[in-house]
Amino acid sequence: MADVGCAGILVADTICGPIEQLPHEGELLAIDAMPVKIGGCAANVAIDLARQGVSTDVCGCVGNDDAADVVLNGLQTAGLGCGQVRRVDTHPTSKTVILLVQGEDRRFIHSFGANAAFEVGHIDRTWIDGLKVFYLGGLFAMPAVRTDELAELLKYCRQRGVVTVVDVVVPHDLTGLDELKPLLPHIDYFLPNDDEAQRLTGSSDVEQQIQAFLDHGVDTVIITRGPDGALAAKGSERWETGAFSVACIDPSGSGDAFDAGIITGILRQWDMARTLPFAAALGASATTAVGTTDGVFTPEQAEEFLAQQSLEVKHRSV
Repeated sequence: MADVGCAGILVADTICGPIEQLPHEGELLAIDAMPVKIGGCAANVAIDLARQGVSTDVCGCVGNDDAADVVLNGLQTAGLGCGQVRRVDTHPTSKTVILLVQGEDRRFIHSFGANAAFEVGHIDRTWIDGLKVFYLGGLFAMPAVRTDELAELLKYCRQRGVVTVVDVVVPHDLTGLDELKPLLPHIDYFLPNDDEAQRLTGSSDVEQQIQAFLDHGVDTVIITRGPDGALAAKGSERWETGAFSVACIDPSGSGDAFDAGIITGILRQWDMARTLPFAAALGASATTAVGTTDGVFTPEQAEEFLAQQSLEVKHRSV
């Protein structure tokens, strides 16, 4: 039986690059390869957790097509439980084209695909009963996930002693907290990045963002800020850390690897001062290879990295 269940978006990623620049209009740009790899928040976090030796299941939807085989083969190769992954006839498997241009942030072209069919009713509560941690990745990128149904599921998790970790993908046309507010009182760890937090709260100030989430009942919020590190908050306590500097090739899976580091810390009952640097190390390692998970550290690699590079965690009360 798995310790962690990762539910949410599952994707077949086609990766283009790294390239020096995008082709001009009408120009043909030849590259050596365009690998197709497994991706999506639920898959990425699950694979990264498996690399930490954590028993993990995945829950989500794929289509009945060749791209589904990419996803399922990737999960099975990583040693993950796939019994909660559904094939649907109504949608093709979700796909993303990732464009990697040297010196620039990555660009995405995405098709919702079968993620649009995924709903809370697909999450088996008997399965939930056996977990220690339930992770939902890609909230707001799965249009069939209803807020009222998800709130009931999160409440059920708390009743059963299952820790909940929720991450979001916030579309540019979604602003404000109206859809999130009913969920926050039932979330143990909420993990947006600073851009997502700004769109949700309307504030560019990270402390105001954090306070808005806490005021609406979330237990712990951790906001990642790219090269500026991360800020975690629980009640009046704050923990702030920077980010590791590594040779970045593909930043696509960094946030998901960070989430896997947080979940690892939860399972191992680490305090925040130990958890944040570990999560930051996993997040940094994810950027060192093409693809969302290929570069992610094993526990031994992470500990060796942390022994060589220190990352201060500043703690304060407000």
